[in-house]
Amino acid sequence: MSKVFAALSLIIISLAIYTPIHAETNEDAVNNPARSDADRERDKTSKPTVILEFFGVKPGMKVLDLFAGGGYYSEILAYAVGPDGHVISHTNKAYESSTGEEATLRFKDNRLPNISRLTSEIDNLGLENDSLDMVVMVLTYHDIYFTADYWPQVDRDNFFKQIRDSLKPGGVLAIIDHAANSMTASSAAQDLHRIEEGFAKQDIESAGFTFEGQSEVLRNPDDKRTLSVFDDNIRRRTDRFVYRFVK
Repeated sequence: MSKVFAALSLIIISLAIYTPIHAETNEDAVNNPARSDADRERDKTSKPTVILEFFGVKPGMKVLDLFAGGGYYSEILAYAVGPDGHVISHTNKAYESSTGEEATLRFKDNRLPNISRLTSEIDNLGLENDSLDMVVMVLTYHDIYFTADYWPQVDRDNFFKQIRDSLKPGGVLAIIDHAANSMTASSAAQDLHRIEEGFAKQDIESAGFTFEGQSEVLRNPDDKRTLSVFDDNIRRRTDRFVYRFVK
């Protein structure tokens, strides 16, 4: 708990000092002085500049940050798409219970005016058809196959239909997730919060998306893929796959 309090304190201090400015490039977005020290520390392992470039984030886009958590990527995306773009930062009841305080601080007093917050559950996300240029899922795709008392039952076909329908023709589905060992399919989602990348590619393609490529920027060959992603021995340093799909 003390670690969480310290991280939130850094965010509060940073947000009190700086007024957000919009960026002309993805590098400018990541380097925006309004970002917190805690977020900059995460940059070391998340490498957001390379990620934004690979996914093709550009000014003027409308982007959904699905299951956005505390809003780390939502803020970066807000700077990257600029005042003519828009970011929907999505959460649901389960995510709100664990990351809601960080998100509240991040979006307080309309600090990021080109972000709107959306709270909705997986079975009815409430998205408009053909309205989005990009849907970003950062370390959350595996949750489609996770089950728990506090997590809603997911109808996989309905979920992907909602995402597909919300994207404009040619729109991008951007996926980052923790890699599981081969031949495990979706089973590691339950205890390790990982998913097999080969399964992910086939699964998303079968849902009507075209695979356009992958980036190796978040690879970690030292990750044996046997630990939970929340284990302190591997947290923030997991071997992650980065996939780009288009509608």
